[in-house]
Amino acid sequence: MTDRSRLSDREWSRIQSLLSATKGIRLTRIPSCRRFVDAVLWILRSGAQWRMLPRCLGSWNSVFKRFASWCQLGVWDRLLSVLTRDADLQHVCIDSSIVRANACAAGAANSTAAQEALGRSRGGFGSKIHALTDALGLPIRFMLTPGQAADISQAIPLMAGIDTSALLADKGYDANRLLAWLKERQIQAVIPAKRNRIEQRPCDWHLYKERHVIECLF
Repeated sequence: MTDRSRLSDREWSRIQSLLSATKGIRLTRIPSCRRFVDAVLWILRSGAQWRMLPRCLGSWNSVFKRFASWCQLGVWDRLLSVLTRDADLQHVCIDSSIVRANACAAGAANSTAAQEALGRSRGGFGSKIHALTDALGLPIRFMLTPGQAADISQAIPLMAGIDTSALLADKGYDANRLLAWLKERQIQAVIPAKRNRIEQRPCDWHLYKERHVIECLF
């Protein structure tokens, strides 16, 4: 059985070529760098705390510091932007999800709750992840906001520059501004109308079923 918590040789080969062209990254020790990326992938796959990182993947503290350094350098954003050039844009899906945070999460030095994308919503203290996926449910873009931010607030920023034929989203995205923006770009809005809408709009319910891929992502 394939260990999906680690990169395959083919996947690593592609990522390595991207990293070698990234400013600020030194690949002097290839096996060590690959183990680091595998360690970050393990954290993402498992959802575990950094301190729970298996020893065979390195010291959790060293891995975390390197991860944070790559965040500041924009390495992860660059990797995502390059890899998503192969996205299946026959249609795209958009949605958001709340992530609860402990009260002490906003206590970082020289930082604020807003800078950490933390806020209070009906679900409590936390952040909201806004995501856009391709037709296969693979992530294209992510945006973080405080938990109280409305889903619709990040729809157009997430869709900017995306060349697709249809956008699949739930009723939370049924807003005139977004609908007009999509129509102007000849993008089909596969979005159910809210009950309180005076003039109900048609919805391609057959295509709408494909929206399950972004639910699977979350």
